[in-house]
Amino acid sequence: METRMSDASGIRFVPLHAEHLPLLHTWLTRPHAAQWWQPTPSIEELHADYIAVGGEPNATRAYLAFEHDTPIGFIQCYVVMGSGGGWWEEETDPGARGIDQFLADETRLSQGLGRRMIRAFVERLFQDPAVTVVQTDPSPHNLRAIRCYRAAGFQDVGEVMTPDGPALLMRCHRS
Repeated sequence: METRMSDASGIRFVPLHAEHLPLLHTWLTRPHAAQWWQPTPSIEELHADYIAVGGEPNATRAYLAFEHDTPIGFIQCYVVMGSGGGWWEEETDPGARGIDQFLADETRLSQGLGRRMIRAFVERLFQDPAVTVVQTDPSPHNLRAIRCYRAAGFQDVGEVMTPDGPALLMRCHRS
């Protein structure tokens, strides 16, 4: 997924580059994000997780989301099957993609922006005919995220145990 112009949602996604890492790190230290993204990674850890080394793309693709010219959040996607680290070991669908996201500015929460960002991103993922389903796994205690994902078209599958602890598995199928 490359940089794209804004669609009707007014949201576009720019692949994460090394020069974005200080901004991403700052966002991750904000209380509304840090509560769910613990422990807060260092800039060096973010670089290792998201920036391609030696021309090899990382398994997780990370993006900054922009509303017009303003950076508003972070979103990442990955192929679920074979993601490693104890994640989704039972998954057999090579077309399943996972996403995680957060908004940068706490004052923009609960206003529909997260829903718009997720919908726009999922729409782009489904432009790839190989993608069959998009899933996410918020903490069962993260009620704001759960409401947001439901509003964006995700349905509850059920509670699962992940390497990070209990999570609510949610999925969005191609319409």
